Amino acid sequence: MIKVVELFAGVGGFRIALEGIKDVNAEPTSDKFDVVWGNQWEPATKSQPAFDCYAERFKGRGKHLNEDIALSWMEAGPHHLLVGGFPCQDYSVSRSLKNEQGIQGKKGVLFWEIMNIIEQEKPPYVLLENVDRLMKSPAKQRGRDFSVMLRAFADQGYTVEWRVINAADYGFAQRRRRIFIFATRTDLNHSERARQADPEKWLLESGFFAPAFPVHELTSEKHPGSQFELPKDIVEISDMFSATYRNSGIMSGDQVTTIETLPKREVPKTLGDVVQEVYEQFGPAPEQYYLDTDTIKKSGRNEQEELAYLKGPKKIERTSASGHVYVYAEGGMSYPDSLDLPGRTMLTSEGTCNRSSHVIEDPQTKKLRYLRPEECEGLNGFPYGWTATMTDRKRYFTMGNALVVGLIERMSHRIAEVHEQEDDQNILQEAIQMQLLGTYNNFK
Repeated sequence: MIKVVELFAGVGGFRIALEGIKDVNAEPTSDKFDVVWGNQWEPATKSQPAFDCYAERFKGRGKHLNEDIALSWMEAGPHHLLVGGFPCQDYSVSRSLKNEQGIQGKKGVLFWEIMNIIEQEKPPYVLLENVDRLMKSPAKQRGRDFSVMLRAFADQGYTVEWRVINAADYGFAQRRRRIFIFATRTDLNHSERARQADPEKWLLESGFFAPAFPVHELTSEKHPGSQFELPKDIVEISDMFSATYRNSGIMSGDQVTTIETLPKREVPKTLGDVVQEVYEQFGPAPEQYYLDTDTIKKSGRNEQEELAYLKGPKKIERTSASGHVYVYAEGGMSYPDSLDLPGRTMLTSEGTCNRSSHVIEDPQTKKLRYLRPEECEGLNGFPYGWTATMTDRKRYFTMGNALVVGLIERMSHRIAEVHEQEDDQNILQEAIQMQLLGTYNNFK
């Protein structure tokens, strides 16, 4: 059994996939994974609806903490797999005044808390999720943040592979692009196979992601790949280094190979499929989700007209703080959203009167409405009704932050395959020995 620690757990997307949960009240169906420790904490708010949902759905299974990860990560204990969808922040670093070992001035605090656990526990496998702009940030030093992360993993003795995946490309109901990062300790068989393989062939055929998310043999001609050596000094990377990262890549040792892979697209589930499933399970959409055509807003438009304006093309003359006059232009969006396509990327503001919210023509009434919370769950592949423990506003928010469960489910099969080729009896013992060695070296 693969022991799992889940960080930034939200309402449990990683865990649903790893444990094979198909229904709100269903027991786990997977005998491969055991989530022994999970942490979810939303700072600056007394209410913790995401954690409350997580604790209710996984009641009696593993330990759940609603605490600042900086104060609680020491309790995680030995585990095989560390997972989490961590916030995207600024990862710049600086050396201490006396040029001592270690790094100060870290701004991407939560990522460094992940690295604290990795340094302490040395888990064999790490699987992380983030927005794909991580590879391009910051704008003035493209690729710096991702390079800092790779260097941090290398310093802890890990091989790293990544892939940017659009869920709709592989049959799922949402056009949601996210980067997934899979790291393995360098002493493992998987890392050794990666070292010996041709990097490009590994990414296209035999690595971690390719078997679960097939790509074409040819890479993008428009976006050529590259190979380079990552500097050993993480402060140098933070201060000076930049790189162009493509949607697939691997770091083995200090060597980085990155290429733009082309997915072998599968027929996706549509937004209409999700809407129909929710209708069959929950009945007609309540009136509260339909657009208001009576109340006039300050703009002089009702809600339906306001959304038509917000989603339409426009050119607006604006004046900057310095007095510079410029034209702000915005392209049009589908209004209403097509039921014959996968949904667009959901944001945390879903269900409110703004440009990014989905608006559909209800198949039964032919009137315009927002998505129901259950439909948002469906776009992410969650069991319908999973977030019914909280208010609608929080349900929309948590689904805007969530991942597509089916992607992790595919990855879970790959993790199980990788693990089967390792010595499960010794894999955690080796981690403990590595911890002790690190403690001894620090003591010296």
